Amino acid sequence: MKEKSNESRREFIKKGAIASSFFIVPRNVLGGLGFIAPSDQLNIAAIGAGGKGRSDIRNASVNGRERIVALCDVDFSGSAKETVGLFPNAKRYADYREMLDKEKDIDAVTISTPDHVHGPAAAYAMERGKHVYVQKPMTHNIREARLLTEMARKHKIVSQMGNQGGSNPLLITVQSWIDSGKLGKIGKVQIWTNRPVWPQGNAMPKPDDSLKPKDLDWNLWLGPNESKPYIPNMHPFNWRGWWDYGTGALGDVGCHLIDIPFRTLGLKYPTDAECSVASVYTKLWTADYNPEGCPASSFITLHFGATAKSKSPVEMSWSDGGIRPSHPDIIPANEDIGGTNSSNGVLIIGEKGIISTNINDSSPMMPKLYLNDGTKELGPDLPKDIEPEYGHQRKWVDACKAGFKSKEHLALTSSFDYAGPMTETVLMGNLAIRSYMLRRENSKGQMEFFARKKLLWDGENMRITNVEEANQFVGRSSYRDGWKV
Repeated sequence: MKEKSNESRREFIKKGAIASSFFIVPRNVLGGLGFIAPSDQLNIAAIGAGGKGRSDIRNASVNGRERIVALCDVDFSGSAKETVGLFPNAKRYADYREMLDKEKDIDAVTISTPDHVHGPAAAYAMERGKHVYVQKPMTHNIREARLLTEMARKHKIVSQMGNQGGSNPLLITVQSWIDSGKLGKIGKVQIWTNRPVWPQGNAMPKPDDSLKPKDLDWNLWLGPNESKPYIPNMHPFNWRGWWDYGTGALGDVGCHLIDIPFRTLGLKYPTDAECSVASVYTKLWTADYNPEGCPASSFITLHFGATAKSKSPVEMSWSDGGIRPSHPDIIPANEDIGGTNSSNGVLIIGEKGIISTNINDSSPMMPKLYLNDGTKELGPDLPKDIEPEYGHQRKWVDACKAGFKSKEHLALTSSFDYAGPMTETVLMGNLAIRSYMLRRENSKGQMEFFARKKLLWDGENMRITNVEEANQFVGRSSYRDGWKV
């Protein structure tokens, strides 16, 4: 009976706007001005309530318009404690599986965990009919991104990835410059970031259970990874630099930066990928070898075929670790490229000029158009009353209430139909980095790196076609019981 009641409540949410027109007594008379009937509220839970999870679930509540019924976190002694203060009546859990199995009335979840849990948590929720908002990158690996995209369609899930800049209205300006043909034929995109801003490029810290915070459930934090002793300082932030848990600089900001050209040029799967990474030497003549972690910096090149918006093939380069492209001649030398201090940015380069813009997370995007004839055009200022994170979470909530394939759902900027292929492209750079570190002993007894070449990519079938060993990085090699995707 409870399941039937819950389904009825969900249908009522979707049909609320129609039903309300038959009320004889206005609702504000019954409940006061601004009153929202409980049946009109979405029941939302957070998987990962600290850090970015705090703003995700706060924004999804839409200033209390929706009901936050449960919070899940492996450590409520950290920043998740502040989220408890915001929603003191929400039930608390350490294991999202227990939460989703017990709290049958949950309609939707925000997922703001470390990267390695995005896929397992989203899959578990979607299998139970819950709408999902998943932080970027959508998943930890390419295979999971493809599976989640397909699952959202199969289970009729309203999905959104947490690259909030996708809802930034200034993207419309960039799109209009491209669509109007002001740049002419576009052949190159250059993207860069100052990340990592966390420890990266060194050896994995040694485990030490004696240093584990007493309130942290380390076993649950490990998620799909094999059980191992506590690694100091991995939680809550430094996991980003280790392949078992994070996705490096690309995973941190690639879904913000790469989103701009991927979206506005209508790009699809890349056709190939190649990279080089920084070498760190702590002893003479022999570079450190730490394949379990992301490098201190990297340079990646991806190629894309022509699309409806980009009439010619496009070469995209990515650099991290503070390495940025040369300053274009048509941009005055005393002006930043990309964002402030040129720390992060995107250059979309055409035969007639260049678009320069910043990361599109919650930073000032600052789009600028420079043409070869000396013309310079700036994007407009954002409205002063802009919603938090451009309404990215609120629009997802509205789409959940309107239903799968509703106009609100189809208007979302990062539903999995878009975010899946874009995430796969971001993670393709990581596949190239990890392949770059593959080595084996040759006939002379020396270690040689055999995959340092252009990797040819069959996007539809998710396969590297010229280096078979590189395909091990398309997905996770194994999952612990209870965490499989």
